Order: sequence, then structure tokens, then C-alpha cells
Amino acid sequence: MATFISRKQFVAGAATAVGLTALLRRPAMAAQYTLKLGHDVPADHPLSTHLVAVAAKLKSATDGQVDLQVFPNNQLGNDNHMLAQLRSGALQMMAIGDNILAEIVPPAAIDNIGFAFKDANTAYAAVDGAVGTLVRTDIEKVGLHPMAKMWELGFRQITTSTKPVNTPADLRGFKMRVPPSPISMSMFKDLGAAPMTLNAAEMYTGLQTHLADGQENPLGTIEANKMYEVQKYCSMTSHMWVGYWILANGTAWNGLPPKVQDAVANAFDAEAPLERAEVEALNNSLVSRLESQGMIFNYPDRAPFRQALVQSGFYKQWQATLGPELWGALEKYSGPLG
Repeated sequence: MATFISRKQFVAGAATAVGLTALLRRPAMAAQYTLKLGHDVPADHPLSTHLVAVAAKLKSATDGQVDLQVFPNNQLGNDNHMLAQLRSGALQMMAIGDNILAEIVPPAAIDNIGFAFKDANTAYAAVDGAVGTLVRTDIEKVGLHPMAKMWELGFRQITTSTKPVNTPADLRGFKMRVPPSPISMSMFKDLGAAPMTLNAAEMYTGLQTHLADGQENPLGTIEANKMYEVQKYCSMTSHMWVGYWILANGTAWNGLPPKVQDAVANAFDAEAPLERAEVEALNNSLVSRLESQGMIFNYPDRAPFRQALVQSGFYKQWQATLGPELWGALEKYSGPLG
């Protein structure tokens, strides 16, 4: 999949590479620092391909000192297993969905609040601004080091095998697969569904065997995981934005020399806008491709879903859980919620 960047992005990327090379210039040598990074996204998704791009850029910029090894598609275990490995130090780095990270860092769920962001640019402003600053502080408290900029998968949409979802009433009692995330469970319960947690590695089989009759993910993930083979309808609810944190084990990170830390952080953060742009372009282009693979699309009014969450107390519950400071930061970008 080709990635197109503007001249401005190219010049900025080139400047970053030159800066890193100057910072760590020395004769080529065997890698001194090996960083294993695991994630749950298929190898051909933009998030995965841009992580591979970071590995190549880091190798070049550091004259081979840093060997970033990327393991996609749950090769090192499911999300929970990889997170446990990251915390123990068996895994040096991980790209992890905000909703999964929220199991150990509840504030990481803040950008998953249902129907909070009107578009991707609003989400970027929040996570690059006051919201992201507060969450990064809480991530550090559990012994993990986050890169400054989040990556993303985009807005989540609902797919089903039995019927389209047009109103909250269509979710009543519906067997919906959600990731092992407190906020996902909370939101779909409050919308009347019967949510169940399955890791990404188990999702396809769970839908194929009708353990669940529906799931929700961004279009790029739906296409990459071939959900069209086991799901018929796609309801464009855009109910939740999905960001991915790039994390390092705190002990491993602190063991790197400052110049190497700067090289790694700058490489990931310089790549983040390119990954975001490709993900957004991909998600915007996939409706016709998925229709050609048999999926039927519908476009519900989002207002009744948000009103159902207001009436259920969803927003008040999460405001109490996440605290007034973080909630106030979110509403600077989302406007008043609940």
C-alpha cells in the first residue's frame, strides 16, 4: 500500500533523519540496543507498516546501533499477554490500544468516551494537547514510558451478521464482541446490548461460530481481519475513536543512553502524523471495497445513541471515574458531555 506525503512532510522527515544521524554518527556496527515491539494489528495495516518504517529509519539514523524488531498480529500473544510481558520487561516495547491500556491505567480510556469527537482532527488536538499530557503522566506511574504522540486506528463502526443497527433499540440484547476494555463493556451495556470480551486473536472465530453476532472496529481493521467473511452489515456509527499508545518498559527505557532515547522517541513521533494520515485515508476509501466483498452499509443518526448514553448515566459514571481535571480537559475539545 503506497503512502503519499506532501513536500512539507518530506522535508520535515528528512530533517528529522539528518538530525538523528548527526546525533549518533559513528561507523556502522552490530546493534547495541535491541528493542522487541509487539502489537495486535495485521501486518498489512498502516499501523504495522509504519512501525516497520520506524525500524528501518532508526537503523539508518543510528548507524545500526538500534535494532527495533516488530512483531505484528499477536505473534507474541494476545493484548493482555503482551502487556504483561511489557510490564515484566520480557518485551521492551508495545503498540497498544487505549481501551486495553485502560485496564491498568483507567485514564487512558478518556479518548474512548462514546461520541466525544466529531472528527479525527478533534481527537488529534485532544491527545496531542491537554488530554494526552495528563494521560502520559498516569502511564508513567505504572512503570511504562509513552511516546509523546499517539498513533491510531480511527473511528469504530458496528458490524453484524443478522441485521443492521439503525437505533439503540436494535442493540437490545444483541451479542456484541468488544475488546477486553472496561469502557467498551460499559458503553454497550448502557446501549442495551449483551457485550462479551474477546481478544483480537479470538474475534474472527467467535463471530464465525456465533459466540457473538456482531463486533465493532474501524473499517481498516474490519477489512484487514476479513470481517466481511463472517459479517453482513456495517453500521457507520463512529461511536468511539481508537488511539494506540507506543509504550516502552520503564526500566528498559531508562537503561538507554539519552541520545538513544532521543533517537527512538523522535523516530516514533515523526512517523505518527504519517500513520494517522494513511489510516484516515484508508478508512475513508474502504466502503466501496467492502461493499464489493458483500457488506451492506447503513448510516444511523448518532444523536439517539448519544442520548441513550446520557439517559443511562454513562457520561456521569465516567466523569466520576476519570476525575474532574481529566474530564474538564476532554470537554475543552468535545464540548459538554452528558
